[in-house]
Amino acid sequence: MQDPEVGLALRPNSAEFTGFLGGVMNEEHRQRLARSLPVGPRGGAARWARKTAPLAAAAAISLLAVASPANAKVLPRASSGGALTVADVAPFTGTDAALGPTYLVSCDAATNAINAAGGVLGHKLNCKSVDTRGDPADAVPAVRQMYASTSNLVLVIGLTSDEAASVVPIINSNKTVMFSMSGQSEFDHTHFDYFYRLVPPDLAESYAMVAIAKYVDHYKKVALAFGNDIGSQTFVNPAVQSIKKAGLKLVSNETLSLSSTTFRTEAAKIAASHPDVVFTEALGPTEAAFLSELKQENNGKVIPVIGTSATISPDWYKSVAAAIGSKTLVTSYAADNLVTETSGPAYSAFSKAIFAEKGKVGNTGSFSTYLSAPGAVHLYDGINIAALAMLEAKSTVPSVYRSFIARVGDGVPGAETVYSFAQGAAALKAGKKIRYEGPGGPTSFDSYHDSTGIFQIDKYGATGQVLVSANIPTSEIRSVS
Repeated sequence: MQDPEVGLALRPNSAEFTGFLGGVMNEEHRQRLARSLPVGPRGGAARWARKTAPLAAAAAISLLAVASPANAKVLPRASSGGALTVADVAPFTGTDAALGPTYLVSCDAATNAINAAGGVLGHKLNCKSVDTRGDPADAVPAVRQMYASTSNLVLVIGLTSDEAASVVPIINSNKTVMFSMSGQSEFDHTHFDYFYRLVPPDLAESYAMVAIAKYVDHYKKVALAFGNDIGSQTFVNPAVQSIKKAGLKLVSNETLSLSSTTFRTEAAKIAASHPDVVFTEALGPTEAAFLSELKQENNGKVIPVIGTSATISPDWYKSVAAAIGSKTLVTSYAADNLVTETSGPAYSAFSKAIFAEKGKVGNTGSFSTYLSAPGAVHLYDGINIAALAMLEAKSTVPSVYRSFIARVGDGVPGAETVYSFAQGAAALKAGKKIRYEGPGGPTSFDSYHDSTGIFQIDKYGATGQVLVSANIPTSEIRSVS
């Protein structure tokens, strides 16, 4: 690996390599990552995005994450009659373990519906889980193993903020189309040919949370309580800046360690600051424990909460409702989310596909929450867009069908709007041009392959179903950004 600043070939496990990583890794992660890399002057490396140093991590991406094109192993894809693989690269264990299974439900729903409609060019699709453990040091070898062991890999989904920065360059160098759930803002202005995203950057979500607090609930004092994982911490700085611009007061800013079981100290500090509202994202059991202790520290009263879209999850609702009471959660909670369909042909097809998976996953609370969960909605759309692009390109090779993704999503003049894979496949067979519009709404990809829509305010009903409260005008979000 060449460091362009010093012109030095850095070998994993060498003193130079360890020194270069010193500013952005702790010792444990440096050694784990170095052990996972092939020895040699052209061996790849992964970037470790420290929770407290996102800018340092961003600077390291081009140097540490890209597998050498000369060494990149691109496996044969779509051999005649073979099943095509969609890989769900996400945490299945660790503190963010709820994310991977949510995405897998969406993957199974989409691919099963595609298979029922005849598959793609004579191929069936199946889903494969790739556990990143929510840690870049684990994600890099997991993705390399995925390429070593998987044939007919045509699409990657998932890629949360926990691991995206370290593995997106590797996947891109292997010329595999991917739909990512990462909200990291670096992907707003770093172009990867095979990277696509249907979710907003985290900073936009931070602005939406502030807009809810200012314009909807008219809060004045805000506290922050975010997990110490990469994905949660990316909300903090934009929120701090937006709170100030909106003329609100930040009274407390606490980081919650996802490996802890008690948050009495953090809860006491927030309660003592007397906020009107708490902005939060902490996945796994952390949020339930924290909000329960915050209620106790606040003399048994729950402080209103505004969560990120990641808190729209059957697992999150189930654990938090058990901790503070479902009635209390219903009256004290709101979250930002992208506008999603709640009726119409796209919603009907999506709902049918999702509910076909009920009973195949564990008891995760209200199954209907998947119909609003961002990972379920937008990855379902991404898989359908990719599959229809394969049909239009008449190829399952990502380097061929990639150029048809925006064409299928954004449409071309004279295109017929379709709301499911089955409808799109029938239209293409009839010689028509198509524009796919799924439950996540129409797409409009920019030059960085990002497509995001309008924000809405979501709340929970008494049994965990998601209720849409209102849309957030774009003008209000811009005013606090």
